[in-house]
Formats: sequence, C-alpha cells, structure tokens
Amino acid sequence: MTMVTSAITSNSMSDPDVVGSLPYPYTALPGDDDDQNPSRGLPHATLIGLVIMWGLLASALIMTLQGGQNKGKMEGGDVPAYDHKAEDDVEVHIVCGRQPEADQERGRGSSWHPVSRGKAQGVSEKTSGIPRHGVRGRRLVSEWNDEQLAWQRTAYHLQPKENWMNDPNGPLMYKGWYHFFYQYNPNGPVWGDIVWGHAASTDLINWRHLPAALLDDAWYDTNGVWTGSATLHPDGNISMLYTGCANDTTQVQNLAYPADLSDPLLVRWIKYPGNPVLLPPPSISPQDFRDPTTAWQTSDRKWRMTIGSKVNQSTGISLLYETQDFKSFDLLDSMLHAVEGTGMWECVDFYPVSLTDVYGVDTSFRGDKVKHVLKASLDDEREDYYGIGTYDETRGVWVPDDSEMDVGKGLRYDYGEFYASKTFFDEVKKRRVLWGWVPESDSEDTDIRKGWASVQAIPRTIWLDQKTGTNLLNWPVEEVESLRMSHKNFLNITVQAGSIVPLDVGSATELDIIAEFEIDQAALEKLSASNEQYSCNRSHGASQHGALGPFGLLVLTAEDFSEKTPIYFYVTKGSSGNLKTSFCTDLSISSTAEDVVKEIRGSTVPVLEGEKLSVRVLVDHSIIEAFAQGGRACITSRVYPRKAINGDAKLFIFNNATNATITASINTWQMSPASMLCYSTGLHLVLIFLTLTNVGLGKL
Repeated sequence: MTMVTSAITSNSMSDPDVVGSLPYPYTALPGDDDDQNPSRGLPHATLIGLVIMWGLLASALIMTLQGGQNKGKMEGGDVPAYDHKAEDDVEVHIVCGRQPEADQERGRGSSWHPVSRGKAQGVSEKTSGIPRHGVRGRRLVSEWNDEQLAWQRTAYHLQPKENWMNDPNGPLMYKGWYHFFYQYNPNGPVWGDIVWGHAASTDLINWRHLPAALLDDAWYDTNGVWTGSATLHPDGNISMLYTGCANDTTQVQNLAYPADLSDPLLVRWIKYPGNPVLLPPPSISPQDFRDPTTAWQTSDRKWRMTIGSKVNQSTGISLLYETQDFKSFDLLDSMLHAVEGTGMWECVDFYPVSLTDVYGVDTSFRGDKVKHVLKASLDDEREDYYGIGTYDETRGVWVPDDSEMDVGKGLRYDYGEFYASKTFFDEVKKRRVLWGWVPESDSEDTDIRKGWASVQAIPRTIWLDQKTGTNLLNWPVEEVESLRMSHKNFLNITVQAGSIVPLDVGSATELDIIAEFEIDQAALEKLSASNEQYSCNRSHGASQHGALGPFGLLVLTAEDFSEKTPIYFYVTKGSSGNLKTSFCTDLSISSTAEDVVKEIRGSTVPVLEGEKLSVRVLVDHSIIEAFAQGGRACITSRVYPRKAINGDAKLFIFNNATNATITASINTWQMSPASMLCYSTGLHLVLIFLTLTNVGLGKL
C-alpha cells in the first residue's frame, strides 16, 4: 500500500474561540460539600421553612454555578459503607462519591472469580466472554499500565464515576429536565447488587448525578432492581414499572412513583405498598418474565403495556397487559407478537413512528399516519432487533410489514456493542430519543483494575426513513454538537487505489467526523458484473482487497499502524449490474492487547440514487460510534489500543480497492468534555424553590 507521507492540512484554520480541554470529564460544583451524609431529598414540609432563605441565596448561587461549571477535576467525598439491604430511606449511595474502602479492596482483590454473570440469575450474560485470566491460560491484565487504563474512560459519554452500569431505565423529560435511570452496582465494577442509578440533564449531554432512585430493599427486589419504564400521565403523574428479582429469584413487576411532583429532579421515589403488581403467568417460567415497557392509552382510555418472555424454549414473545390504575392488570388473550427461534425477549420496546414526518409522536398516538416499531433485546445473542409493522388495537396484535424482516431476523438499531435499548418521547422537542447500553469488550480483570465498566451511547433521535419507508434512522441528538471546538475541513482529497492519506487533526482521541466518499465513475462503469458476495463479519476485514473496496477512515491509529481501527465501505456489483454496499468496522487490528474482543462487524446499507457514501463518526477514547447514510446503519465499538492513545492517536483516509480511485471530503471537530456533576442538596432546594415560583433557571 502506498503511504502519502505528508499530512493533509485543512482548508480552514481552527475556529478562533476554542474552549480549553479539561483533563478529566468530571468537574466539581463550586461550593458543594460533596454531601458527606447524602440524603434522598427532603420532605415537602421541611422545604417550606427553608424556601425563604434559599430564595435569597438563589441568585448568588446561580451566579457561582454559571461562573465555575468547568473548573478542575471533581473530587468525590467519602460516603458511608453501602448496606444494600438497609431499611433506612435516608442513607443512599451517591454515584459520584468515592467507593468505600472495603469495596475498593473487594473490587480489586482476588475474590472476583466467576467468568459468567447474570445467566444463573435469569438475565442475559453480563461479561464479554474474555476469560478472567485472559487467553491460553495466561494472565494478561499486567499488559496495561495506568496511563492506558486512564485513557479508556470517556470524555462526553454518560457513565458514573466508578463501578458497573448496564441497561437504560425509565428515561423521561420532566419540568425541563431529562431524567435517566440505569442499572447500577454501587459495590464494584462487575454485574450484581443492582439498584437504579439516576442522573438528570437539561440538554442530554451535560449531566448531574443524583442519589440512587430505587434500592434493592424489599423482598420483591432483594436480588436486584431490574429494568423498567416510565409512563407520563396526562395529569402530570408518573408511573414507574420495573422488574424486581424477588428473594426466591422469581421475576415480578413492581410500581414506584415520585414522592414529590414539585421536585424537578425527582430525587425521592416511593414503592407502592401493594407490590408486586404482577406475577409470572402459570405458563411462563419464573425467570422469563421481565422488563415492562412504557404504557400507551387505548381508545377507551385504558392503558396497555407489554413484557418480554419466551415459550417452547426458543420462541420469543411479548405478553400484553391492560390496566386502569397501574396497580391491577389483566393479561390479554392475545400476545402482542411472537417469533420462533429468537429465544428470550428482554427489554422490549413498542412505539409509533410517523409516516409523513421526521418528528416523533407520543407513545399513545393512534391513526393511519403511523407505523409501529417493536424492538426486542435477544437474550441469547445480546443483540437488539426491531421490526416495522401495523398495530391492531382491537385484536391486540402487531404484524410486521415484511415477515422476512420480523423481530430477530433482519433489522437492528446498531450492528456493534449496543444492547438493552430504550426510547422515550421528548414532548418539548417533538422527537423520540433512543438510549443504548454499551458494554465493555475487555476482560473482567481489567475492569476491576480500572474500577468501572460500561457506558451509555450518545442518545440518538430515531425516526422512520422517509425515503425508503422500510427502516429507521438513528442519529446523535443535536445537542452533542455543542461540544464541538476547533474545526478542520478537508475538501476533495484524491485517494488512489492502495494508498493511505494522513489528516492533520492533532490528537484523534475526542472527535466528531463527517465524511463523504465518491468512487471514480469510470471505475464503476468499467467494472464487470460478478457474483461476488461480501459480508462484514465473514470477511478478512479492511485487509481484503476488492475492485471497489474497502475504503474509508482509520481512526485511533498509531503512527506505525501497529494499531488501527478501520471504518469503511465495501461495494460489490452483482450479476444484475446493481451495486451493493456494505458498511463495516474492523477491530481485528485495533489493539496489540490480547485480552479484548476484536471482531469485524457491520451490515449492508441502502444507498439511493444520487446519494454519496457518507459516514459520521464520534470518537471518545474507548468508544467509537459510526453512522452510515444518515443513520441507516450504525456500528458502536469498544476499542482498547495500547499505543494509539492521547497525542499518539492519528486519523487517516485509506483506500484498499484495487481498481478505483476515491474522492473524499471530510469535516472534523475536536470535542470538549461534557460536564458530569455531583448531587448538591443546596442546588436541589434552589431548583424546587424556583419551580414553585415559576422562575426560569436556565442551564445549571
């Protein structure tokens, strides 16, 4: 391969007003005392006596907050040792706080031995599959040094300061704040002891971590507070349904609701005294009954929701329930849907999409101008599949438009590490927002050493592709662009067959990249039709040479190319003369480390007449999110280089095609770290005061 030795420089210089990069994605809130004795919030009666005082201090506090949001590294205060069986409703774990010493020793000691987590308890596998001591019986954790492990932590993706996180739970918008709940282990960086973590944001990008919302403190959830969903009622009430793993490991459904609806941060939650509200039906295994969806209203003003399960060992199903008060439910005779051979369905999602508009619609929207999306997370495969079809309210069934593209057979939100996804309707911006858990692909040993595991993907707007009508588009929420800093533009770069072109962007660790590629028209016309078949995961990756591919970007690439992550297109011309495009990510050469998963992933992607090949890539340390053709195909990857980190991470264009020259135009932006703040009782009281007095607060 030919290497173009001089780096291509941009056509426009960096933006003049560049925000300085922070050394760490967490910042301290000036004046916070880090809450040595954290509380789940104060009763409303107590607030009355404090409102006047805080009203007087609000202006000064807001000025302080706005003046110092991004100063320095957050220093989490000590919190009391976390007793996850305690009945006390006051002491809770703060996800920003420093891990208790006993738990630090536990998390980094030799007592963590299992190589499988979750399956025995009745949920999907929660480890990467890398053996605890690496591969071929050798312990490989010593390969990593502290700089490499520190580099892996993301700068603008949501994650707690430490420990384990997984499924997104109950996302919603309330009183100007986006709320995100998630599966969280307060005691270590592996799955177990699951409670609900909680964070809030005004823009889906900059977050404030709050006290844990739901603890595993009742017999019906003592083995874990598992996945659930929020339903916003027309009168402003909120019902949170969630799965609890009971004391005998039976999966039951429970109800929780806010203790104080005047609180915009929704810090305190109350579990319904009559829990559980649902037990597994007699025909369902006690460990195959989980993850209730957001409910939707029927034409007769009742509510329906669906829960994932399986029958006959391998048929995935969605059970359909109806309720008026979220406390008593009727199981309808019909299943919403079932697909043979797909295994257990978990984290089911069900929602309408507009046929005529890119805007989202409320989950209860009905009519002939929508289709309904049914999504299931397949327990056996740990992959999310969706189908587009028609919902018949009278019969209580959903029918796919194309049986060949039924749930579990064809379409996926994302062809990489993206699981247990959940959407919610943002009524303020009239969009449907998609969340997805991005697990680690390294060894559990490494996670224990670094003290944390898993992140959430950047939230995405999701809608029906108006051009094809047969697939969804998902695209990063527009707010992520607020993190863009210095911009470089590379126009009409010619990349000959078999060559690599470096791009001078500085460090390639935190980037937003938008690229377009055009294949030389003469090469397209000259190419003879063939029966060549190409599949990303059955190919030799970016090293496989074809007439029209692969070509694309090399991200997180070392100067000597010993580590590189190709994101690329591969085009074939079928016997009919039609072009078929594959979009892939090749992790096989992404790291010299052996104790990581390094697969080649991707899918075919529709490219319509007149469209250029296009890709957007978000690079944030150890996570890469790639979106082809406006979000028709997406691939999220976890990447763990040992050399291509910090200033040694480079960006290149490559063309491994044998017969075609490509022309590339690329825009890049360096990205600023997002703000991740801790819970502050003082700020909490100010927010409630300003909410009660209808005073706008802006972004805190």
